[in-house]
Amino acid sequence: MEGIFTTLLDLIGTFAFAISGIRLASGKQVDWFGAYIIGLVTAIGGGTARDLLLDVPPFWMTDSKYFITTGIALLATLLFKEKLFRWHNTLFLFDAIGLGLFTIVGISKSIEAGLPFWVCIVMGAITGTLGGVIRDVLLNEVPLLLRKDIYALACVAGGVVYFACIQLKLSASLTELIAALTVILVRVIALRFHIHLPVLNSIKTNSGREVDQV
Repeated sequence: MEGIFTTLLDLIGTFAFAISGIRLASGKQVDWFGAYIIGLVTAIGGGTARDLLLDVPPFWMTDSKYFITTGIALLATLLFKEKLFRWHNTLFLFDAIGLGLFTIVGISKSIEAGLPFWVCIVMGAITGTLGGVIRDVLLNEVPLLLRKDIYALACVAGGVVYFACIQLKLSASLTELIAALTVILVRVIALRFHIHLPVLNSIKTNSGREVDQV
């Protein structure tokens, strides 16, 4: 049952991240196939990096459901694009959902590999964020990971909550759900109340040389 729940989170995360990639591609004059590719790399990019670091075959090479799920996301976008595109927070919402769910999938798979908790949190952050980084780079956007937004830190917060739930001996399914919601809520709250890290700016000295400041 717990394995089924993790798989469900994985598929919902795939769908959400694929939607976010396709939604962003829609404003870049990309054709349908290009949009599908953007959605796919958004959905599988982080997990691929995780599996390579874990020295296992990338998950999508042994299971076609990720390609199918991305296709369903593209079809859903085409069918309901007027509603999806009219809602300005569509990209943020689906990206936040994908971020939360994929972070937990990354942590769960790293735990199964027997890694220490801090490595599992890093693996969760990689799984959650790298697909979005690839998406943004391909579409010539500044990656969310490099902006002042609370992004990777939301993954870390979810990871800490995950292991806190383990210490409380909660069930695996409840632990995954609480941790995923933590990531999503941190992202939503940070956006709602404009919470972000200080921005590193450069200033010019009297000699004209640039120095960095926070």
